[in-house]
Amino acid sequence: MRWAADAVAMMWEGARVRLDYSAQSLWRVDRMIEEIRREGAPYAAVETVLRGFGAYGGEVVVRWAGGEWVEAQGVHWVRTWDGRLWDPFDEARRCFAGDGSLRLLCRDAMTSG
Repeated sequence: MRWAADAVAMMWEGARVRLDYSAQSLWRVDRMIEEIRREGAPYAAVETVLRGFGAYGGEVVVRWAGGEWVEAQGVHWVRTWDGRLWDPFDEARRCFAGDGSLRLLCRDAMTSG
């Protein structure tokens, strides 16, 4: 997904943080989102960045949990091998609100339901 690739490029160019689509890299993404939240950035100012982080988290799930991107009425989800649906975009928003984790979403997606 293009948004995920954009997030990888942004993190490398802006912060010199390398994201390699590994499940472990989601620790760095969660920390970056937490740092943005602590700086007090308004949601509207970081909405695009959060979308990129969500796409990146979703792409990690696709690659490591046997998932695929699905789209319904303009909303993108990740469906894992067991049929469960995951919303990494909402998880990135929840992480920004202090109540979510892309790392934990990936871990949960990699376990059977």
